[in-house]
Order: sequence, then structure tokens, then C-alpha cells
Amino acid sequence: MGNAGESWDDEYDVVVAGSGAGAMAGALAAASAGLRTAVLEKTGVLGGTSAYSGSAIWLPGTRVQERAGIGDSTEGARTYLRALIGDDTAAHREAFLETAPELVEFLEKDPAIEFEFQPFPDYYDAPGRLAMGRSFVPLPLPAERLGDLAGLVRPPVDRDRAGRGHSASKPLVQGRALIGRLLLAITATGHGTVRTRTALTGLLTEKGQVTGVTAATAHGPVRLRARRGVLLAAGGFESSAALRQERGVPGGAGWTMAPDGANTGDAITAATAVGASTGLLDQAWFCPGVLTPDGLPAFTLGLRGGLIVDGSGRRFANESLPYDQMGRRLAAAEGPFYLVFDARSEGLPAISVPPVRLDEQVASGTWIQAGTLEELAAKTGLPSGALTATVERFNGFAEKGVDEDFHRGEDPYDLFFSGGRSCLAAVAEPPYYAAEIVLSDLGTKGGLRTDPDGRVLDTAGGPVPGLYAAGNTSASFTGPVYPGPGIPIGSAMAFAYRAVQDMRRSNT
Repeated sequence: MGNAGESWDDEYDVVVAGSGAGAMAGALAAASAGLRTAVLEKTGVLGGTSAYSGSAIWLPGTRVQERAGIGDSTEGARTYLRALIGDDTAAHREAFLETAPELVEFLEKDPAIEFEFQPFPDYYDAPGRLAMGRSFVPLPLPAERLGDLAGLVRPPVDRDRAGRGHSASKPLVQGRALIGRLLLAITATGHGTVRTRTALTGLLTEKGQVTGVTAATAHGPVRLRARRGVLLAAGGFESSAALRQERGVPGGAGWTMAPDGANTGDAITAATAVGASTGLLDQAWFCPGVLTPDGLPAFTLGLRGGLIVDGSGRRFANESLPYDQMGRRLAAAEGPFYLVFDARSEGLPAISVPPVRLDEQVASGTWIQAGTLEELAAKTGLPSGALTATVERFNGFAEKGVDEDFHRGEDPYDLFFSGGRSCLAAVAEPPYYAAEIVLSDLGTKGGLRTDPDGRVLDTAGGPVPGLYAAGNTSASFTGPVYPGPGIPIGSAMAFAYRAVQDMRRSNT
């Protein structure tokens, strides 16, 4: 917190803290309107966790779904969201639904941005659900289109963790394509500036209004003016062990999928220092993570084989549940947790980000290999009798094709990743494997309370003038529910866009 009545190191109309999908969409909306815009990124590359993602974007009722002919509509999405989250955040829901078609039309007018529908089921069996989903993705982006800008986009998670950049011969795909396309579009406006290694340290106010920020750079602290407003879209606090513990977020800072050095809650802390209120601070976008040799998790989804047991050696959930729902089952159970599978799986019977190889995992000792289930139990410390009985019971379900305990394989999501075939496959061919599973997350989802225009609210419920938030820096309007693939990215982009429209309407 500070007073703005000193000299500025630089002046902008809009300052955006963060560089994920929401931040970049907001920056493009501002720069396209001729507003001098700065994107501040704490690390050396852009994109945050958005760059690691599959880049599914859940923005319903748009022309992307219309082109695909999937039968999506704003009304169908409203029915689905209302069934899942009720009407407590109805104003935000309606703002989101109203904005989605307009935002997509705005984005696709830019020659740098192209989307296509990609099947991926909505996550809940509820009215309004589409079995093949309603999310879409950006088209791959040839690296040569970005030119020298390619080095600004965060690489895939495995290369990033190893300190390597993009593969020069491959196009940017998924989250990297989304960030790269937004970066191209922002640059083309002539009104956008990207400042990497510029970490937000505080907000500056004058007569109760946020008028700028302080930031740390390699050359020392800077004071940046924001004439129209500051948009905080810098992720959550998932990488801060202290904040997670203080706020009761399950999992751990070492198990989050956030990039190293990012998402430590700086933007939320800066806003609360000027009177902002917060909500949902114990919530995250959870997921199972399979541990890799470096001790970090690989986001795991789409289980098509094997079974997961808890510390008692027993199953406790439908392992093929959508990842946030399975993560919440992990949070409620007692570990350690292991994914048990056999030789027929020919590796991890699931999708992981980053990909993992069976030989490397076994050689490192991260995965346990054994010739019998009794040996596997001894090596993992699981109760032998319980593990053996659990696998035998599961194999019986596989033979009958019906999971009598947890109904695995009965939902379209369960079958999506197995190509429509049964995801109940007996674990009966040695060698057997046990891969440790931890409770990971894609980011916290609690943060600053906002109104439907992205304006940050103070503790009395009124807006903090000049201050806006979107994405995981804000409290999600979906509460503890994760409705479908890409709603974190879609909602971040929608509310960042709305925030900039409000700035444009303001006279500050």
C-alpha cells in the first residue's frame, strides 16, 4: 500500500498483473481499444499455469460451438450451471453467459486468434450437460509466426522444469498456442507492453482510488501509473506453503502444478492491504498427481485402467471421476495413495502432464514393481490381505463389467478416455506396479471478491475504485464446483474482458 503522490517511472492507462489467459485477454481488450497497456509478469516467461494447460476454454453459446453443430446454447449452459451451483452467484453467472459470445467474437476478429471445438465431456450428470462438452481450443501456432516472441512463452511443463525452452521444430500447441496467439495480437495493436521479471509488490492509492502499482525489477523498484485501472490476474497462492496452511487448502505447495517461482499470492496480498475483501480461500481446482523422480507431480486424468487404493489398501472412489472430483475424494481420505496396475497397461493407464515413462519411473524408485500382489504390498507398506482382496474384488467387477462399489464406467466421462470401451480392466498379469498418487491442484480458486464487472470489493461490499481482478486472483463464481473443462480459463478471460469494458466506461 502506498500513496501515489510521487513521481512515476512510467505511465499507462491499464496495468495488468499476470500473464495467463485471463490477464492476456484483458490486456488485449485494453490495447485493442487504444489504451496504453502494460502486462507485468513476475517470472521470465509468459503464461503461468495457462501455458501448461490443455487450453480447453469453457465459454458457452458462442459461434465456435455453432460452427461445430453440437447443439450448445446459452440457455443450456444456464440450466447446467444453475443445477450445479444454484443462484447464490446468479449475477456473476449471467454476466459470464452474456459475455461469452461477445468475447469470442471480439477475439476471433483478430487474425492471430483461431479456435475450434474439441470434444471433452462436461463433468457432472446434471440438466443441461453436453456429453461431448462445449469447450474449445486454440489452433496450433507455428513458432515462425511468433518469431523472436516465441522465447517469451512458457515452454511445456517437462521442458520448463528441466530449464529448456521450446522445441524449435514444433508448433506451439494447447496452452502455449493460446498464450502465443494472445501475445501476437497484443503486440500487433502497438499499444501493449510486456514487462517480464517485474513482480508486483504493492498498490498505490490517491484519495481512496487505486492509481498505480509498485513492482520489483532487476534494476530496482518501479512505480507505474494506471490511469484507468489495475487488473490483478496473477494466479492464486497455491505455491505459498504458509498461505495454504493459514487458509486450510488441502494438498501442498510442493504438489501444485504452478510454475516454479509463480503464484505465491502477491496480488491478493497487495489488494487486501488497500481494503479488499476475500472469499473461498480454502478452495482449489484439485486433481490427482502422480509423483515423478524429481518429487514433483504430473497432473493425472483420464484413468482407463488400474485402481487407486488408500493407506488401508482399499478403493475409496470411482478412479475415473473428473479430476477435481477425484482430488476431493483424495482430500477426504487417508493416504498414502497408490495407483495399482499391471503389465497389460504398458505404462501409466492414464494421461499425465508431463508424460511419464514406466522404465524411468521404475528405475528411479518412484514406482514400485513386484512379481506378486503380496510383494507389492510389502514394498509399499500396504496391508497385504486388504490389497489382495481389493484387487480380487475389482477383478470380479471387471469380469462382470459392473463396478458394484463405485459405478466406474457408467458415466460418459469415464468412457471418454477409454475410447468407449470398458474402463474396468482386471489387474491380473504380473509384474504389478504401484505409482504413488498425491493431491495436486491446478491452482487455488479463492481470492478477491468481485462484482460481475470484475471490480474488487472492499470489506463493506462496495468497489475499490480503480481495482479489478479475474482468474484465480479472484474468488470463483462456481464456488467449490468445477463444472467442465476450461471453465477456469473461460471465466478468467470473460471477467478480465468485462473489467476492461468497465475501465473504458470510467472517467478516471
